[in-house]
Amino acid sequence: MLNVLLLSCREGTWEEAFRRTGIPRVSCTDESTNETGNQFDCNMSSGKHSLVDGEINDDENVSDLEKNKMMNSAGDSEEMRTEQHNIQLNRNGDDTNQTIRLYKRRWFIVLLFSSYSLCNSFQWIQYGSINNIFMRFYGVESFTIDWMSMIYMLTYIPFIFPVTWLLDKKGLRIIALVATAMNCAGTWIKVTSVRPDLFAVTMLGQFCCSLAQVFILWMPSKIASVWFGSEEVSTACSIGVFGNQLGIAIGFLVPPILVPNVEDMDQLAYHISIMFYITAGVATLLFILVVTVFQERPELPPTQAQATARCIPSEQYSYTASILRLLRNKPFLLLILTYGLNVGCFYAVGTLLNRMIIEYYPGEELNAGRIGLTIVIAGMVGSLICGIWLDRTKTYKQTTLAVYLMSFVGMLVYAFTLSLGHLWVVFLTAGALGFFMTGYLPLGFEFGVELTYPECEGTSSGLLNCSAQVFGIIFTICQGKIIDNYGTLAGNIFLCVFLFIGSVLTDRGRNGLKGMSTVKHRSQTHSTEGRVSAVTLSHCHSYYTKLAS
Repeated sequence: MLNVLLLSCREGTWEEAFRRTGIPRVSCTDESTNETGNQFDCNMSSGKHSLVDGEINDDENVSDLEKNKMMNSAGDSEEMRTEQHNIQLNRNGDDTNQTIRLYKRRWFIVLLFSSYSLCNSFQWIQYGSINNIFMRFYGVESFTIDWMSMIYMLTYIPFIFPVTWLLDKKGLRIIALVATAMNCAGTWIKVTSVRPDLFAVTMLGQFCCSLAQVFILWMPSKIASVWFGSEEVSTACSIGVFGNQLGIAIGFLVPPILVPNVEDMDQLAYHISIMFYITAGVATLLFILVVTVFQERPELPPTQAQATARCIPSEQYSYTASILRLLRNKPFLLLILTYGLNVGCFYAVGTLLNRMIIEYYPGEELNAGRIGLTIVIAGMVGSLICGIWLDRTKTYKQTTLAVYLMSFVGMLVYAFTLSLGHLWVVFLTAGALGFFMTGYLPLGFEFGVELTYPECEGTSSGLLNCSAQVFGIIFTICQGKIIDNYGTLAGNIFLCVFLFIGSVLTDRGRNGLKGMSTVKHRSQTHSTEGRVSAVTLSHCHSYYTKLAS
């Protein structure tokens, strides 16, 4: 900091130096300092460095130490430029904050992302929603069709860390291009697989789509922070998750309509091919849109926190160190566990819903899809309400616990009313379950970002999703086996137990957090006119104290 001030003083007055560097002025409590503070004389240990009427006066009384500092400043120019770059948010020569701006195109960016997330998540459930039909067409077991959904979860686990590293190195646009390209390729591979002997080909296509999901699932919080203002980030994150949920809803609703359970295999193949061609056409259109219009980031940052982030040289950021810091963050580790339990239960319910409904209501494939649609539509409403509520109140811990408890209650009611024989009751209880369980998705994302600020949003979201995929695979396999051996009620009680455990852990974590300082840190940074992080401020204070002493 001293070097920065001295270098700036060479180019003009002290007043201009303070304005250029953005360093706050202090008054030197010395007898030679006048009341206005325009003239001051600070005695050094070996000499005197004086300022008269704002002009630097470097006379022979300046200590040798200070002269050496000034001479060495030229040799440290690279270090000075880096330090200036970190603390100088404004390059217009005054002491105001860097200009921030919200662009209207931010809504198009998040809606485009939401659209290709929709296309990808639709394919996650398109096999499971008509499980019995694909079993008969390809001549495979129910558990094999379950893997068409579980492959999404399995692929995510090993690939999320290299993909997050790629985001840090290449940015949002490259990630969006790869995601839509892989998704498009997977849909066209499926088009070629509509024959009973080509199950391996359709599995390959599903694998490509599952790989694309790795580039999609953790993106909502990143896009929200890069493009949106501090009062919009939770809402924007909810819109990003909204697309994923809507895709799952369409995946429950559309396949039973497009692929009826007909006996003729040729007719069945025709219906399946129609579904695959429609999906491929939509995926291709979205890929073209991303290539032509998707933008890396806005020209001007949306918040002062983003302005600060842009001033940090990329070489100063270590992805490995960031992961290690997150894994030492105890509140975040607890959130990883509880988020995985909740979302893993949702994945299991979505994958096995067709089997659960058909057991009690034979021949109701279409209504099974509609019940899945009800779960997700109610969840989308819950997501938007949670996002708006968080933007207004910032009550992350209280809202998380309330939604988690209601997810447990909703699952309990759903489990014990499924066998009553009334579909309208199932629709009602499934909607309540979806409202809270699916509504937890964006809430967990944003809470994770708040707990881990200023770490990269993609890293924290990636770890949360990784936990969800692990628990999703475990719960889907275990619940499927329990349903086969003990019935649907026992399988649903199995999920209730883990939702109860998650609720207890969430309450323990809520009580164990040290106040709200960590959770409020990021929100305060968004609203404090671009002040740099506490670490940077601490270093600035240390340097400037040495200068004034």
